[in-house]
Amino acid sequence: MPLSDSYNRTIRDLRISLTDRCNFRCFYCLPDGEPPLARKETILSFEEIVYISEIFVSLGIEKIRLTGGEPMLRREIEVLIESLAALKPALNDLALTTNGFKIAEKANDLKRAGLDRITISLDSVDHENFRDITGVGALDDVLEAIEAAKKAGLTPVKANAVIVRGRNDQEVVDLARFARENDIQMRFIEYMPLGSGHEWDRDLVVSGREIREAINEAFPLKLKSSNRGTETAWKYEFADGAGGEIGIIAPVTEMFCGACSRIRLTADGQIRTCLFSTTEHNLRDIVRSGASRSEIVEFIEEATLKKETSHHINEPGFVQPARTMSFIGG
Repeated sequence: MPLSDSYNRTIRDLRISLTDRCNFRCFYCLPDGEPPLARKETILSFEEIVYISEIFVSLGIEKIRLTGGEPMLRREIEVLIESLAALKPALNDLALTTNGFKIAEKANDLKRAGLDRITISLDSVDHENFRDITGVGALDDVLEAIEAAKKAGLTPVKANAVIVRGRNDQEVVDLARFARENDIQMRFIEYMPLGSGHEWDRDLVVSGREIREAINEAFPLKLKSSNRGTETAWKYEFADGAGGEIGIIAPVTEMFCGACSRIRLTADGQIRTCLFSTTEHNLRDIVRSGASRSEIVEFIEEATLKKETSHHINEPGFVQPARTMSFIGG
C-alpha cells in the first residue's frame, strides 16, 4: 500500500532540506541572518539521506525535491544527486530548489548526475529591489543561473517569486513579462508566515486573485486545466501563444490542503508532515539507533498518519512554527 495519512491522502512527494544555511538574507525568510548552525553530526549525511529516500520510494514516493536553506552550499551535491538518481524509475522526478548559487558553473554537472528539473528564486527583476528583498546584489548571478539551467536541459525551468505588498507587487507584470520573453515557468507565491523575524502581516499578503488579475490585464491568460489535482499551482498559458507559463500558488487565500501529497524531511532528520507543523518526528535518531528497516518503515507510516488536516493559517488560534523556512525546506 502506498504511504497515506489518516485523511486518505496519498503521499507521493518528499521534500528534503540539505542544510539550514543560506547565503541570501531575504526579508521574508532570514532577515536577521543565519539561524544557529546545526553541528556536522546533527545534519544527515548523504548516505543517510539516500537510505531514507530509498525507503520512502519503496513506500510510493515518486518525487523528491532537494531544498534548504540553500542546498548548493552542501559540498559535492552532485554525488548525492547521482545516488538519488539511481532510485529511478520508481522515482520519476528529482528536482532542486535554489537561489541560483553556483548554478551557472554547476548546471551541466547536475544534469549529468541525474537531476531532472530546477526551480530558482527570483523575487525581482530590478537590481535595487532585488538587493532590498534578498540582502545581496546577486540579480545578474540569478539570471545567469536561469540561462545555464535552460541550456543544460534542467527543464522546465521554474522561477519562484514571493509577492509581498509594498515590496515587489509592483513587479508582478514585469516578472510575467520575463517568463514570456525567456520561456520559463514563473510561479507567484502568496506571502506566508515562515520568516525568522516572525513579523508576518496579513495586510501584506497579495492574493492570488490580485496577482492573476494584474497579469491578465497586461497579458491575457488562459487556464491550462480546470483540475489542479495534487499540484499547488493553478497554471496558465498566455492567450496569444507566447512562450512561458504562469503559476499562482495561493496557500493563504485559496487553501489547497485537502489535496496535499507532500511530506518533508529537515536537514537534521526530522519528519514534518506539514510546512506549518508544530510537531516534528525524529527519524534521524531512529535510523542512527540501529533500527531495522521494518522499524523505520513503521515509524514513517505512523508519523504520516499524524499529518494535519490543514495549515490553520486562517484560524484565530494559528501559531507560527518555531522553526522557519530555512530549517524546514520549501
